[in-house]
Amino acid sequence: MTDVNKRLDELGIKLPDPPDPLGAYKPAVVSGYLLFISGQLPLIDGNLLFKGKVGAQVTAEEAYQAARVSSINALAVIGKEIGDFSKVKKIVKITGYVSSANGFNSQAAVVNGASDFFFEIFGEAGRHARVAVGVSELPADSPVEIEVIAEIEV
Repeated sequence: MTDVNKRLDELGIKLPDPPDPLGAYKPAVVSGYLLFISGQLPLIDGNLLFKGKVGAQVTAEEAYQAARVSSINALAVIGKEIGDFSKVKKIVKITGYVSSANGFNSQAAVVNGASDFFFEIFGEAGRHARVAVGVSELPADSPVEIEVIAEIEV
């Protein structure tokens, strides 16, 4: 597996402090060898990168970037929860929710922003199963929300 911190440096990515939960839940839960990351929004410094529905107020390209930022936030949560990225054995599954305008049906292309990011960071260990779902609304008028399940060493 790649050295995550080195890879982040190479890509010029600085992990943010994980965003605070927007509700009554934990950002991450460990169960056995699995780490479940609650849905992450594309927040930068507490503000949404974009707002609105993909295919209306937000383009597919912008939503791809939003999925990437959401995944960066998920990685920050992983780091805070387990402290050492070398404990991540595999990204097992990603679920991507895309707030979609009527007629928008390229959710898979949007969620590629998350999938591509995890492959860039973890290499083959970043390849995962995935669901890309179109929804009518997301919290705070976010265009994208990404949830992650990772296998970890305990």
